[in-house]
Amino acid sequence: MNLRSIHGVIEQGVLPRGVAGLLLLFCLLQGFAPAAAAQPDPDRAPSFLIILADDLGFSDAGAFGGEISTPHLDRLAREGLRLTGLRTSPTCSPTRAMLLTGTDHHLAGLANMAELITPEQRDQPGYEGHLNDRVVTIAELLQQAGYFTVMSGKWHLGRAASENPAARGFERSFALLEAGHNHFGRPNLPPPSLGGVHYTEDGQPVALPEGFYSSDYFAERLIDLLEDEAGRDRPFFAYLPFTAPHWPLQAPAEVIERYRGKYDQGWEKVRQQRLARQRELGILPEQAAVDAPTTLLSWEDLEPEEQRDQARKMEIYAAMVERMDWNIGRVLAYLEQRGRLDHTVVVFLSDNGAAPDTLTGLADKVPDMPAIEEGSREEWGGVDSMLTYGAQWAQVGTTPRRLYKSVITEGGLVSPTILRYPGFARQQGEVGSAFATVMDLAPTLLEMAGVEHPAREGEPSSPKPARQLEPMRGASMLPYLQRHSERIHPASRAFGWELFGQRALHQGDWKIAWVSQPNGSGRWELYHLGEDPGERVDLADRHLERMAAMRQLWEQYAQEMGIVLVEQPISPYTEY
Repeated sequence: MNLRSIHGVIEQGVLPRGVAGLLLLFCLLQGFAPAAAAQPDPDRAPSFLIILADDLGFSDAGAFGGEISTPHLDRLAREGLRLTGLRTSPTCSPTRAMLLTGTDHHLAGLANMAELITPEQRDQPGYEGHLNDRVVTIAELLQQAGYFTVMSGKWHLGRAASENPAARGFERSFALLEAGHNHFGRPNLPPPSLGGVHYTEDGQPVALPEGFYSSDYFAERLIDLLEDEAGRDRPFFAYLPFTAPHWPLQAPAEVIERYRGKYDQGWEKVRQQRLARQRELGILPEQAAVDAPTTLLSWEDLEPEEQRDQARKMEIYAAMVERMDWNIGRVLAYLEQRGRLDHTVVVFLSDNGAAPDTLTGLADKVPDMPAIEEGSREEWGGVDSMLTYGAQWAQVGTTPRRLYKSVITEGGLVSPTILRYPGFARQQGEVGSAFATVMDLAPTLLEMAGVEHPAREGEPSSPKPARQLEPMRGASMLPYLQRHSERIHPASRAFGWELFGQRALHQGDWKIAWVSQPNGSGRWELYHLGEDPGERVDLADRHLERMAAMRQLWEQYAQEMGIVLVEQPISPYTEY
């Protein structure tokens, strides 16, 4: 039995306390005692660990107001900094492109998700459906600088050999190439008619082991790959992108059982409880509207059987989040035991807002998607379960903001983000509300590593002579993290968004948004997020000049990005 497995069985609580104590004593006698906490050495390059959840809602984790058990994320929040103003893309692969390149997904090749590129968009620049050659990943740059680069989890940035993590800077990798999979490893998702599922290790096809569960194996494989490198003592860049809690809702039965009855009270009461905890934690904006959004249907209007079904789905979802958190704890414990945790910048975030999809909505959205059944209620959460939890629980997940994944409202964009590093001035449970984007993480880490991006001001400088690179559009967060500045971006700078024809632009405290019906009005709206973070009061008719100026800025953004504007269906709020 190795150190990781010993730690795992102790932390799961599956052994009697006395036996667990003997195992721990064995660890100590064998020289496995955790290293004493140490302050980062300013002359030593820091390591980096980015942990990415898939479709996690802003308010799900305990550190952000949720009732789900997430002790390891809560610990990161207590010891680090929570950001409540970091925006992503409204869906997964565009966010991953922005995270790894520091530039806009329209420039990086994921202007639209590969699965949803329309005939009008196909073959247009930026719509390649994978990371293109006009961008360089942070893994490529850090690998060239001597870092050990490693990932384990969901890739979703290309399936060809030239698009694999092994070809984009990761020295070691275990990767799911598609958007999602059966969490227990069954080959039924994605369906064979859409190409099936593919895993690779270091670029080569690999089969899944017996007893596979996504969150468990992704964490275990990352630890193994880090351990293989441990003797060389290079700084590392580790990327752990989970597929949890992305549908299908599946989790170990014993974890699901811990949530039995937890959600029988319904989504409105759960939302109110989360708001109260957010207020206690200091992460609920003082001016935030706390009345239920009009998109949240009444729990009391459901038949008793419908209520039981909806509560059960949320129980399974919560179990997925808890299990992901437990696996995050395993990785943090490994780094602590190796004496590397306090020399590692740990970043946790979600790739977008909570997912409103239903199986009907997915069939409507994804071309050629065959019909998928939820499965029998008795088997929900198991290996053949195909559940989603719908727009109502997703709206609760994004509390206190409006709407969810796929939409460019704040509920679709704002990520629950944590940064932990003893070398930052902002830490020890602080909450920061500064506006940031997922594009800011790459320049931040590169600055900390002392690595320059090869494209500046659009110059064709590149590590590959014939390759002209897009410069990063994000900015280093380091001045903010070290308390040299209260902002990450100047108030005058504008940031645009677009996906599925949904579009938005932020500038300072102002935001314009265009959301298709029935989730929105199907016209441009204007919000002052400083006074109305929930986007409840449309000010378009009161500030005509500002609306016109911001619309012009969005048009400039669209032209720079080469956007081919096509409105595509998204799940309506009336589904559950």
